[in-house]
Amino acid sequence: MHTVPQLLAELEEARRAEARLRLLLEHSGEVSWMADCASLRLTYLSPAAGRLFGYDLDSVQPLAQALLHDLPARLARYRGGDASRRTVRREFDQAHRDGRVIPVEIESTLIDADDGGPATLVGVVRDISARREQAVQQKRFAAMVSHEFRTPLSTIDGAVQRLEMTGAEHDEGTRKRYRKIQTAVDRMLALLDEYLSPERMASIGRQRQPDEISPEALLEAAAEQARARRDHIIVRCAGLPPWLRCDPNGMRLAFDILVDNAIKYTPDDSKIELLGRNATEGGIELLVRDHGAGVPADELDKVFAKSFRGRNAAGVAGSGLGLYMAKSVVDVHGGILSAQNVSESGAEFRIWLPWSAAAGKSLAPGGGNSDNSLTQVLTGGAQG
Repeated sequence: MHTVPQLLAELEEARRAEARLRLLLEHSGEVSWMADCASLRLTYLSPAAGRLFGYDLDSVQPLAQALLHDLPARLARYRGGDASRRTVRREFDQAHRDGRVIPVEIESTLIDADDGGPATLVGVVRDISARREQAVQQKRFAAMVSHEFRTPLSTIDGAVQRLEMTGAEHDEGTRKRYRKIQTAVDRMLALLDEYLSPERMASIGRQRQPDEISPEALLEAAAEQARARRDHIIVRCAGLPPWLRCDPNGMRLAFDILVDNAIKYTPDDSKIELLGRNATEGGIELLVRDHGAGVPADELDKVFAKSFRGRNAAGVAGSGLGLYMAKSVVDVHGGILSAQNVSESGAEFRIWLPWSAAAGKSLAPGGGNSDNSLTQVLTGGAQG
């Protein structure tokens, strides 16, 4: 049997342990809390709650609702034999008393009474703002890697395709070097796809962007958008490939600039033609042809210069950067953007892009295409 002095000593030790525990909880960065399963009420909230949320046990109703909102359903499932409900972890956004929103993680565990039923729920609340910020930085890094690597690779890819298109007279050794460069580009793109695959991109909140577009759909989309400003927009296509390897957003931007220019520099009742076809020298050509006054002959070689605005620009809003931007996009793709006056109409702006009817290569795991060819690796809803 314990003597009275022994009991007093044990009681004093218990008090000291309780004091140490309270000291630990008071200085912890995590919010510790406890709830009674019978009354569904908080019975303890550590002082860290005041530092994190501005609440204490006397003014804790908003926080208590967040901590205990699923407790009745959880107790029912636990009593029904669902052992997974003993310990639960979840994330949500909790409002601070001053209105700020703080992302937090709650981890809580049911503690059984002597009869085996759940008596107490104990838990901690952790501020995960730093974790959320790290996730945001990961998204930004992934976007930066995808953009910064793909942009120069697109330049190389376009240049090689153009060399292959225009180098039929080159010797076999030179053509082999072109193919080695193309293979290296495909390898780099495959690595990007492997480490920034759709699944991995989705896990950090971003889907990989497509790397191809239907040229006919490009013309139709530009025409549809332009018809809100001009009634007479005509689209004619013949012999275009079903898919063209490119940066879709970039090509849309370039074509929209050309159509916008045609609208701004021609009478409201004149027609604008959008044409797509195979080019006589190989590749494809996409044309924007208007029926206006044309471009002054002495300005044709200047219209793509940065900030250049010709004599016809008087009274027309603009900065002189549109055609410069469009040419930059086409250049990256190994293409040519040119302008000429057509005697029976007005000005004609022509985008020439390399494209070959020869079989292409597989770009990367999971689908995609490696060059502008009829043979494509198809996934999902891509058409053959």
